[in-house]
Amino acid sequence: MATVAFHTLGCKVNYYETEAIWQIFKEAGYEKVDFEQVADVYVINTCTVTNTGDRKSRQVIRRAIRRNPDAVICVTGCYAQTSPKEVMAIEGVDIVIGTQGRSKIIDYIEQYRREREPINAVGNIMKTRTFEELDVPTFSERTRAYLKIQEGCNNFCTFCIIPWARGLLRSRKPENVLNQARKLVASGYKEIVLTGIHTAGYGEDLEDYSFAQLLWDLEQIEGLERLRISSIEASQITDDVINVLQRSSKICRHLHIPLQAGDDTVLKRMRRKYTTAEFKAKIEEVRQALPNFALTSDVIVGFPGETEEQFMNTYHFIRDLRFAELHVFPYSPRTGTPAARMKDQVDPDVKQERVQRLIALSVQLSKEYASQFEGQILGVIPEQHYEQNPDLLVGYTDNYLRVVFKGDDSLMGQLVKVQIDRAGYPYNLGSMITPSTEQRVNTA
Repeated sequence: MATVAFHTLGCKVNYYETEAIWQIFKEAGYEKVDFEQVADVYVINTCTVTNTGDRKSRQVIRRAIRRNPDAVICVTGCYAQTSPKEVMAIEGVDIVIGTQGRSKIIDYIEQYRREREPINAVGNIMKTRTFEELDVPTFSERTRAYLKIQEGCNNFCTFCIIPWARGLLRSRKPENVLNQARKLVASGYKEIVLTGIHTAGYGEDLEDYSFAQLLWDLEQIEGLERLRISSIEASQITDDVINVLQRSSKICRHLHIPLQAGDDTVLKRMRRKYTTAEFKAKIEEVRQALPNFALTSDVIVGFPGETEEQFMNTYHFIRDLRFAELHVFPYSPRTGTPAARMKDQVDPDVKQERVQRLIALSVQLSKEYASQFEGQILGVIPEQHYEQNPDLLVGYTDNYLRVVFKGDDSLMGQLVKVQIDRAGYPYNLGSMITPSTEQRVNTA
């Protein structure tokens, strides 16, 4: 039996797409082996979000070529899309596919084996107007399912290369999204995470269908317990979306809303589509609809021209708005973007020092957010064993608290009730509520 090995760099969407590509190989009779083993085919799904992403992608490609010089080396993903010639120039690369046309991967491999000529299958992504259907009926990670609903982005932020790697926004057909969601629920998944490049931009290119309508249609799926939105821009939280958040019994009390900067001058230079006042107003509206929701976000520190005062504006904005957790990135110049050409690049040491201050704030805010739930009973879906003690399980609540509690393998992927005994960060300690303990809790 022919073997295939995968290596994925970058974001959750890439991991989703690797799973989809694996389904294609599985149907063609391939067996999956570890990337460190000798395989007949290696598929490297690359990232290009930073210059470092390009470099890591090249290192992984070379590692596969060294492991088995006779293997067919397929390179796909964002770096392959933006720099196909660069990838083709690596000796030993046989097939380059960008971020479209992955469904033909087996055909390309067979063509390569016949002709022994390298294949560059990368087309102009900016001309692509349809969503590439890549079905994933089951995931290697058994507990939550990712469902990709859209591709591409129309925003063109000054720091970002992604529209050039992924093309313009295109939505998956509603019926295909709903069909795949039903399949995932039938496979036993209790939680579905909606994902995409610009996830809540879903529907902007459709005639009579919106992201809010999709959320409400997914809400009706029987057997689905939780619906999580991987990311939503403040400008995409429409009145209709807020109405659905208010009425929903399945949407998780956790929204990842990218802020990037809490200073209006920096936001303008980034070409973001909101002011801090608009962002704040939107969060307050969501808090009315979804009380105590976990607000998580991405922040870029040390964007070109960012002064200490502008950084402190960001710091205070985040503190005052009570975020629950931050993903903090030092600004990294990406060749080919307007921000990389801007003057006033910030000194790397200054960037690192600001990153550390924001990370410390994030930890403090995470602890404060978790502390309000001490003593409460929340639903948790266990995902794995706790590293330091295999008798304990780790899972997430709907509002994204990571909880450690005693339990066995039979609970994996199930929705169980857990009391938060001690709030903390990164873990909260809890104890599972069984029918007998629930009675005690209720009568206490």
